[in-house]
Amino acid sequence: MTTTGVPLIDIAPFREGSPAGKRAVAGQVGRACEEIGFFTIVGHGVPKDLTGQMSRVSKAFFDLPIEEKMKVRRVPEQSYGYIPLEDESLSYSLDQETPPDLKESFSTARIDPPDEEYYRCAHFAPTLWPEAPETFKKVWTEYYRVMETLAADIMRLFALALDLPEAHFADKIDKHCSVIRVLNYPDQPRAPLPGQLRAGAHSDYGSLTILRAEDAPGGLQVRARQGEWRDVAILPDTLVVNIGDMMMRWTNDRWISTLHRVVNPPRERAAGSSRLSVVFFHIPNYDAVLSCLESCHGADNPPKYPPITAGDYKLMKVRKQSPVTTPTALSR
Repeated sequence: MTTTGVPLIDIAPFREGSPAGKRAVAGQVGRACEEIGFFTIVGHGVPKDLTGQMSRVSKAFFDLPIEEKMKVRRVPEQSYGYIPLEDESLSYSLDQETPPDLKESFSTARIDPPDEEYYRCAHFAPTLWPEAPETFKKVWTEYYRVMETLAADIMRLFALALDLPEAHFADKIDKHCSVIRVLNYPDQPRAPLPGQLRAGAHSDYGSLTILRAEDAPGGLQVRARQGEWRDVAILPDTLVVNIGDMMMRWTNDRWISTLHRVVNPPRERAAGSSRLSVVFFHIPNYDAVLSCLESCHGADNPPKYPPITAGDYKLMKVRKQSPVTTPTALSR
């Protein structure tokens, strides 16, 4: 366990493939998803040099003049790309009005989807790639490929943790519409407005989220079941995983899609508090039906939610979350 109550789990025994290792890791993951909905992983196999490249090329983009970044500004529901500072408010997804969030971002949907009818929709809108840095698209593409493989492994882990066949979710994620979003939280030379955060309180709407963040002042907090906000420790060479609303619906609230937020740094540490987060939002096939899993209901625990497709649920959530634009994903 980390000092904040968010479990630290080594998933290498699952990835190595022994039945005992798989069962042990699935048990730990299942408990974490029931108790807090967040866990930190090691043994994930993501190359350290790739995560370094992803951070460097993304920082280089955010360091460009605003005029250059605005050339690839996202057009809501038509493309993926840049979203400028204070252009969205995540708390609106919970019907809570707050000042705009103190962040900027760049996002991409599925990289180079097949030229098939299924992929010709808004869930796979094109990305407006910047011309600089020169290696930006190449590094992002490589990182996306690694994340979609890791997310598929975690979904297999989820299936075992829910007493389902390991491949239960395979045909529900083979045409996924997942998103990578990198968020830049700049220094705060002036005090935020009342109620203004780096990212307002929200839950993620997909199946799971994989986060790589920096240990800097003003970071991620999750709300425990008891109601208190807990800091999430950012440990070297780890990734933070949390479940989203779609998985909570699939499990009939057995697993928790936990509220979280990104807080401001203390005013005495506001200078030099810039922070970068690299986030992979795993979203199932848009035609996958979110209906209660067999292992998550019974005579005394009927299904709580009507079936809905992942695509309809995603569009419902993103259209609520900002009074300014319709962004692509949530924040860390």
